[in-house]
Amino acid sequence: NKEDAVLDCIQSILESKFTDYDLYVVDNGSTDNSVRRIKEIYPAKLTLLENRENLGGSGGFNTGLKEAYKKGYPYLMCVDNDALLDENAIGSLYNFLENHSEAGMAAAKVYHLEAPEYIQQFGQKIDFKNFCTEVYYYNETEDGSMPEYLYVDSAAACSLMVRRSIIDKIGFMPEENFLYWDDTEWCYRCNLSGYKVASVGKAKALHAMGAKNEVVNTFPTYYAWRNWIVFFARHTKNEDLGRMAETFLGSLFQVTYEGLHTGCENRTRTVMLAYDDAIHGIMGKAGKNRIFNLDFDDTPFLHLFEGKEKICLEENNFPGTAEWLRELAADNGYNIIWTVKPEKNVPAISICENIFEIEDLSLQKIYIDINRCIFATEEDALDIINYNYSKRSFIYAQKPVFLECIRKLRNGWGIE
Repeated sequence: NKEDAVLDCIQSILESKFTDYDLYVVDNGSTDNSVRRIKEIYPAKLTLLENRENLGGSGGFNTGLKEAYKKGYPYLMCVDNDALLDENAIGSLYNFLENHSEAGMAAAKVYHLEAPEYIQQFGQKIDFKNFCTEVYYYNETEDGSMPEYLYVDSAAACSLMVRRSIIDKIGFMPEENFLYWDDTEWCYRCNLSGYKVASVGKAKALHAMGAKNEVVNTFPTYYAWRNWIVFFARHTKNEDLGRMAETFLGSLFQVTYEGLHTGCENRTRTVMLAYDDAIHGIMGKAGKNRIFNLDFDDTPFLHLFEGKEKICLEENNFPGTAEWLRELAADNGYNIIWTVKPEKNVPAISICENIFEIEDLSLQKIYIDINRCIFATEEDALDIINYNYSKRSFIYAQKPVFLECIRKLRNGWGIE
């Protein structure tokens, strides 16, 4: 359902200087005019495969990969429909794999489509200490100091080339993920098989930022949380499972407590159901009653603006949240004068990372965190006071259940 983007993507591929390839385009159950326009504009330059329904990111890629695999190509490449390839990208990845037999996959260096001077990804490190991923050179600009290539734990599938022989070893993309963490899992399997994953600087691509942030509903939240938990449940060492459980349960508690504090229930419902599905091995497309419309209530924020002509706003290196707050006021008809320096009799709002870590309970200023929780009243102060004990209680109660379910999953996966 990105007909303009996919046409631009196809054109960028066709303009490649490397020409020894065949192009397969997968329509993943679109409902717009993508199929008609592709057939009209490129009737003889590609093979169009049509899925009757949306099979998810990995399912869509696999439709094309499996069809191309039948033809015996030594290399196969995934390209997202919202990516644009540099004219040298395909050739650079091909040449890298031809000259580096130790590499099983090679990915382009990815830049933000919306801000091409900034890097979106140059590969990822999987952090088993904090149970997350770290993107190399994220949002940095070129300064001549970056290596020509990196061997990494994983890379984005938006512009990724793979050897046919690697697919013979590890299979196609994991369709059980449906969306998110599928490329991370696939790349990690490549590394585990004894072959490396490379991010190649000479291969460049532009990519629209993935939509993991909620806009309309909790669709991205469900898959991001479920597949995140499952990845680390599968690959964490036995001796680290307890620490992993505490890390995830701490994050789950944070979402739950924020929902309780704000009265916004639907995100909490989705995250807890994603957690339940993850620890019970329920994968694939989300089942019923997993995705909900957002129920964010901006009333408490609007109360902050009532009767105010001027507000001192302390951004504290969180410009995105500050800009959102200013736009919220303007969109609702409040003509606030925003200052950055404290003034007598002018209320102050301070942006912070997490209101539940605030030590200043004096109520002399209002705190708003990056997850849009507010500390403005005595009732809010009670939530902050009770936060740490509530978190300890939640982890204490949930940890045995989490570990029991994870160990059953690992036994089923053949992990001792």
